[in-house]
Order: sequence, then C-alpha cells, then structure tokens
Amino acid sequence: MSQETTTIQTTPKKKTFSKFIARHVKIIPSITTLILFIIAYIIGGILFSDIGFVTFRTFFSLFTDSPFLFISAVGMTLVIISGGIDLSVGSVAALSTMIIAYGTAIEHGPDLVGMGWPIGISIFLALAVGTLLGFAMGVLIQVFKVEPFIATLAGMFFARGMTFVISIDSIPIRDEWFTALGRWRIQFRDVLSTNPNSMVNITIGVFIFLALLVFVAILMRSTKLGRNIYALGGNEQSAQLMGLPVRSTRIFVYTFNGFCSALAGLVFALSLGSGFGRHLIGMELDVIAAVVIGGTLLTGGMGYPLGSMFGVMTTGLIGKFVTFGNMLSGYARIATAALLFLFIVLQRIIIIIADKNKEA
Repeated sequence: MSQETTTIQTTPKKKTFSKFIARHVKIIPSITTLILFIIAYIIGGILFSDIGFVTFRTFFSLFTDSPFLFISAVGMTLVIISGGIDLSVGSVAALSTMIIAYGTAIEHGPDLVGMGWPIGISIFLALAVGTLLGFAMGVLIQVFKVEPFIATLAGMFFARGMTFVISIDSIPIRDEWFTALGRWRIQFRDVLSTNPNSMVNITIGVFIFLALLVFVAILMRSTKLGRNIYALGGNEQSAQLMGLPVRSTRIFVYTFNGFCSALAGLVFALSLGSGFGRHLIGMELDVIAAVVIGGTLLTGGMGYPLGSMFGVMTTGLIGKFVTFGNMLSGYARIATAALLFLFIVLQRIIIIIADKNKEA
C-alpha cells in the first residue's frame, strides 16, 4: 500500500518536471550558462578575495580583452542555429586585418610597397571581402549542396592563404585616425577596488559588439527572417513544406557571418594595430566552443545571441582563474573542454526529455 502511494505521489512530480523541461527547452541551456557564470564569479571572489577579483575592472576586462570573440560568436550563433557550421571565421578575420594594413600602408620592408589607400576605403574593402566570402560559402552549401564543414574548410584555407599572398610579414597600421580610434577609451574609477587609482577602460570594440548584439537579438526575436532561421535549423524539410525561403535564408546566414568575421578582424586590428597572416589561428574553435557553452544546440534550431555572450564570458572567466591563480594556461583549455562536454550532454538530456514528453 505504501509503495502504491509513493508511486501516485511521485508520478505527477515527474510529469510536471518533464512538462517544465519541454516548455522551456530553448532557454534552459542559456540560463544554465548564466547561473554557472555567476557561481564561478562568486567562487573566484572567495578564492582570490585578497587580490581583488570582484571588481569592475575584472568584470569589464572579460569584454575588453577579446571583443572580437564576442562579435564572431554572434555571427556563429546564427550559423549553428540554422544547422550549419563555419570553420573560416578566424582566417577571414585575419584576412580583414591584412587588407586594412596593406591597403593603408605606403611601404613596409625594403622592397614591399602597400596601396596607400585612405583608411575608410581599406576598412570598407575588408568588410566587403569578408561578406563576399561568406556569400560564396553560403552558395556552395545551398546551391551546390556542399557540406558546411567542407565548404567552410575550403574558405578557411583560401582566406588564410590570401593573407600570406598579400604579405608574409606583419604590417603595422600607421593611420593616425585608426590609431586614435584604437586607443579611445571610456574611463571611470573602479569603486569596488581597494586601489584608489584603479580605472576601468571600455574600448570601442565593446560598443561595436553591443550594437551588433542588439541588432541580432531584435532580428532573431521580432522578424520573419529570424523565425525562418530557427525553422531552418529545426527541420529543413518542414521549413520547405511550409514554403519558407530556405535558399535565401541559408545564404544570408553565411553572408552575415562572413561580415561578422571581417568585423571581428577590424576590431582585432584596432586593438593590436597591425595585420598579419598568423593572427587569430584557432579562433574558430574558441568561438564554436563559446557558442555551444552559451546554449546553442549543435544540430540547430535552438539558441540565443545573448546566451553566446554568456558563453564567451564564461570561457573568459576560466582564463581569469588561470591568471589570478598563477596556473599553467593548459588548465584553461582543459576546463573549457570539460564545460563543452558538459553542455553537449546537458543539451542531449534536455532534448530527450522534451521528445518523450511530446510522445506522451
């Protein structure tokens, strides 16, 4: 009798839990990332309280240290939501830095002469080339039915190769306006720091990222195009049967991601002041990891740009732990791998529970 009573009492709880998972399946991974970030930040504050971990300077440095990753993660989020992948983002970003540097350079090295273009033309050309490469990869994937992995792998090799065709050297960007923009800061005193001279610096790259994030958040939430991207990643055949513009939607996603990659390269060039073919090698893996940790489903149809922001912040926080704890940098990679595995498993469990609830 007691066993029957227990079964009767626990079954509704299980059904309620399953319904809750099914109802909030899209937001749970991103919320989990946010909670994990907050917990990790609190732990960091406890472990490193004597050296000032919980300060505005530490928090905002998560953005100012690598705004190019945040920008690229926004574009990659759309690609993965649509059910694709893009391995070319780091190479396209590096190509962007080289186009800006070579375009503005008058000379570099004993026998190498740059184009000497105005900085505005060089920036426009860099963004246009990145966008065009994204469009080309989108056409390969949609029109010629090339697998996204292969098409973007080819794009990665092509863009990286072009950087070395332009020059094998690092080219400094000496344009005064560009240099001044890269050094521009909004400063305010860090009131959480015990050091009265501690200042927080917010760079132009952070504002570029925030503007892009707001634009994409509105696009995905409030426009037909955003709904089409979710539908494409959720089930491409169903999207076609509903008459949705699958062809143009997929091409747009890769074109926009190409633009984001070039924009990330521009922001990176602003911070470093140079173009080089070896810039940002492996960036695509960091971006994909951050997007998945941020709650975007690898198979498509689920994810949020804001979640990807938390994903980049979480991986950045791991780096802060390594720095404050004077640990080897390899520990950051190991921790990122563990988080990536954890979130892939979490996503799979959530999807299984949601599917079972639909069948029931």
